[in-house]
Order: sequence, then structure tokens, then C-alpha cells
Amino acid sequence: MKSCTLLPSLLAAASFASACGGDDTGNGGGDAGNGNGALLFGPYKDTGVHMNRDTSVISTKVSGTQTVFADDLSAAGGNVVSLAFATGECGDERWGGVPGAAMAAANVPVLEAAGVGYILSTGGAAGSFTCGSDAGFAAFLDRWAGPHLIGVDLDIEAGQSPRVIAALVQRLETAHAAYPNLRFSLTLATLASNEGASTARSLGSNIGSSLNVLGDTAMAAIADVFGFDGSAATWPSHVTVNLMTMNYGSPGPGVCVVSGGQCDMGQSAIQAAYNLHDHFGVPYANIELTPMIGGNDVQGELYTLTDVDETAAFAWSQGLAGVHYWSYDRDVDCPVGAASPVCNSLGNAGTRGFLARFLAAGL
Repeated sequence: MKSCTLLPSLLAAASFASACGGDDTGNGGGDAGNGNGALLFGPYKDTGVHMNRDTSVISTKVSGTQTVFADDLSAAGGNVVSLAFATGECGDERWGGVPGAAMAAANVPVLEAAGVGYILSTGGAAGSFTCGSDAGFAAFLDRWAGPHLIGVDLDIEAGQSPRVIAALVQRLETAHAAYPNLRFSLTLATLASNEGASTARSLGSNIGSSLNVLGDTAMAAIADVFGFDGSAATWPSHVTVNLMTMNYGSPGPGVCVVSGGQCDMGQSAIQAAYNLHDHFGVPYANIELTPMIGGNDVQGELYTLTDVDETAAFAWSQGLAGVHYWSYDRDVDCPVGAASPVCNSLGNAGTRGFLARFLAAGL
């Protein structure tokens, strides 16, 4: 195993990272930040949406007026967020055009003052995050060092090569050795094949992979770097797989759980988790789910408040590692139609209605 020493200021993050799903061995045994044991809950925030471009402070207009995001989330009862997305090479990354150092300097004090735990989400559909050195990854982490830093999310969906993906996973091993209390996630696209049943169910080890080629490549990298062989005992405890349970495509039993001729988004999220566990052997305690609230990019795919209840109940029953949603700025009503980055395309949830429903479900 390679070794490196992260900069001393990063050690300040230990208290909150440990309290948000990690004990002193990195095993996810603490309070998740919402009083829920190891289950971590919080929205994604697209940092480029409504950002204060004069100060680079992450902001939102969910309330109707531009507000500092950390204050808005805290006032609404939330206290964890995945900040999206850092792109480029680690150590020289940017956030929607804002240099990484400037972005962190503007926002770490604000997040800390509001008591909001934060995950650094990298990559995304529109950009790629690469990391060819441990020193670069240490520099990326140290910019954001603080008591409320929870970890890093590697969103792999922009066509990264197997070599790039392998390098990213290698960075996780080295960072964990130096700093065991941070949690790391691989966010991967998924389908939810269930052989035509009307509700989600475990299909056993014979079910094929529901991931795309990028997801399969990421899983292969986990096996190579950490020695994962399909048994729970060999899965790296500080790593989770976060499934993007959204945008399945034309409804059919090979892609989602179908109900009324459309993908049932709550049941499909559950099915995706079953399939990941059954095919690869990923423990439920290391699986997270991220639906897209309201109307998805695929017309007809509607993630509703009822789906929130189903997702939360399953997460609790199986002891999942986390539930998130895309995204905070979409938690405002607008009519059913094309997906929007600033409203839910559902029309009947109310302002911050999804956040409130997730919290009411105990997350």
C-alpha cells in the first residue's frame, strides 16, 4: 500500500466525519449527522445554480429570493449536503469555472458557521474529474479541511477511461490510509431490471449487472485495488456505491419496475439496490440511493412524495449507507413537463416539499 501524509489542517475534519457515519476505523459506525446512526441523508446542491458570482458563495433561490445555501438548508432542518461538481485534475480542479482554492475559501467558513456537513462531489454528467497523484488529491482535500468535512463522492458518468477510473479508486486507498474517518462514494448510473414483476424483489445471484460499462469498470477497480471478491468481508468499509436511480429510458422489465406503463421510480430505486447487492455482493450497509425528485429527464418518469416514503422505508429496513436526492434547487413546484434545474416538474410537492418528506420519514 502506498502512503502519504495529508496536510495537518485536514485532521480537523475528524470529529464531524466520524460523527457522520465513520468511527475511528472508518467503519461507518457513528451518528450520520441527522441522528440516524450510519445512514447519511442530504441533497445534492449544484453549486453553479444561483451562485453569488461576486463572492463565489453557494446560494439558492428555493425561497424565491437569493439566499446563502447553507443558511437556507439549516433553517429547513437539513444539515448535510453533497456539493456538485468539481471537475478537472485534482489539485487544479474547478467548480463551474471557479478555481478550487477560491471556491473552498469562500464556502468552508459559511458551511462551518451553519453547522452543515459537506461531501465534495466530483465529475458529473457534464464534466470529468481526474486524479493522477496522491499529492493532488491531498491538495484537493486540504482546501476543504474543516470539522464538517464528511468525504468525497466520485461521480463517474462522463466517459472516463478505465485508467482514469482505476487511478481515482487508487486515490481512495491512499487517502484512507492517511485519514481513516473520511467516507468515499462511487456514484454510478444504474438500471433496475426485475424480470417483469410489479414490485421490487431480490432476484438472487443470477441477476446480471444493472450498471453500465463505466459502473462495471469502477467495480472492477474496487476488486483490483481493495481485493474485493464478492464477499462482504472483503468490501472496503469506508467506500460506498451511490446508485443514480433516475432516467431509466423507455419503460420495460429490462430497465425498471413497470407500473401503469411507466417506470415506478420508488420501486425501481429499491430494485437497483437489490441488483447491486445480488450481482456484485456489495453489502447493503455500503449502498446509497440518489433519485431525481419530481420529473426526470426521461418524460413520464416521476419521482413523487410517495416514492420518498418507499425509498426511506427500504433504506431503514436494509440498513443502507445513505439516501440523497438531485437536487436542492429543484425542490420548488412547477408543472409537469421537461426537467428543469430550478423546479421539480411535478407541481404538487410544495416548496422544499421533498426535503420535508424525507425528514418526516426519519432521514
